[in-house]
Amino acid sequence: MALKKKPVTGMRDILPGEMQIRNFVMNQIKETYNGFGFSQIETPCVEHIENLTSKQGGDNEKLIFKILKRGEKLNLETANEENDLVDSGLRYDLTVPLARYYSGNSAQLPSPFKALQMGSVWRADRPQKGRFRQFTQCDIDILGDSSCMAEIELILATTTALGKICPDNAFTVRINDRGILRGMALYCGFPEESLDQVFITLDKMDKIGSEGVKAELLENGYDEKGVDQYLELMSSVKKDAAGVRELGDKLEKVLAKEVTDNLAFIMETVANVAETEFQLSFDPTLVRGMSYYTGTIFEVSMEGFGGSVAGGGRYDKMIGKFTGVDTPACGFSIGFERIVTILLDRGDSVKSENPKKAYLLEKGLDSERLCQIMKQAMEERKNGVEVLVSQMNKNKKFQKEQLGKEGYGEFVEFYKEEWK
Repeated sequence: MALKKKPVTGMRDILPGEMQIRNFVMNQIKETYNGFGFSQIETPCVEHIENLTSKQGGDNEKLIFKILKRGEKLNLETANEENDLVDSGLRYDLTVPLARYYSGNSAQLPSPFKALQMGSVWRADRPQKGRFRQFTQCDIDILGDSSCMAEIELILATTTALGKICPDNAFTVRINDRGILRGMALYCGFPEESLDQVFITLDKMDKIGSEGVKAELLENGYDEKGVDQYLELMSSVKKDAAGVRELGDKLEKVLAKEVTDNLAFIMETVANVAETEFQLSFDPTLVRGMSYYTGTIFEVSMEGFGGSVAGGGRYDKMIGKFTGVDTPACGFSIGFERIVTILLDRGDSVKSENPKKAYLLEKGLDSERLCQIMKQAMEERKNGVEVLVSQMNKNKKFQKEQLGKEGYGEFVEFYKEEWK
């Protein structure tokens, strides 16, 4: 059987040029988040299947790469169902592993704990441009802080990072609260038991528009008067902090005033403190599909990219599923692959802070002179120069062109004749 040169479907090889971009983005994110006091952690890529299928990951639970039991535990003859064959899977995000991590290590961690995670995740999704079955996520989370200080810090840190990475791309942070979603729906007469279905339809607003949302809600049997009132309420609300407070006054019979006051406070504080330039907008149609969100939710859209490039929210009930005691938690994830795609599509390249020099050696140099050249290269490296030592190709012009694309700006050629 012939070996295959192409990666497995949905996976990919990354060439040096893109790797430079990825390292640049990763370093900018890490440097920024460290400056905000986040501590980097690491969790295994493999998780217990019970954790991955605990109805916290939404549709991602349908996309798990499941792992068969090993050795004597794998018994195909006695297996009656999938659970008899599978005991673990590749993680589909970093949030569920973080909740397990914190529940097992909280006694050794500060409170509140500010966590930074960067790593690969896997989803058996349909591959397309910018979407792969293995991709990198970059998450920051604050665990143990129930105040809106957590949301403020997360938004400031994420927008600061995006401003450094994509300074020429305008972006908008859209923000909402699951409580406000619920209050608006109840205010317009939707029954409590139907709210999840209503929000699933509302989450399609970006794709099918207001008329499409209306048509689907009516098709699902909801009263037309209530649907019209719902859509009118969403379209009429102001998008700033003052608008959020006005909405709170209107919803006071179905929603605690504290919910809208907290969201308005977050928006006002971020607007007054942020040094990065961006738009901050209240979006009453923002849902975010993950079922574990319990409060504030946010999403970032960026000029030059159709979808969101970052998102997150508060998930105060997840850790309690591990420990039996609810722990406040809030997180924000940068869409690492999407940011890299934006930079690549724009033709960006990363210039090394250090000079890059290539030593090109003709074949056949004697051992003594080769050692002298290598020592010379070592001395230059000590002084901060990035030195590549390589044999000279027959097509020297093409070799230099390729090295130039990798940032090498100076070439030193060594021939046998020089050492005679």
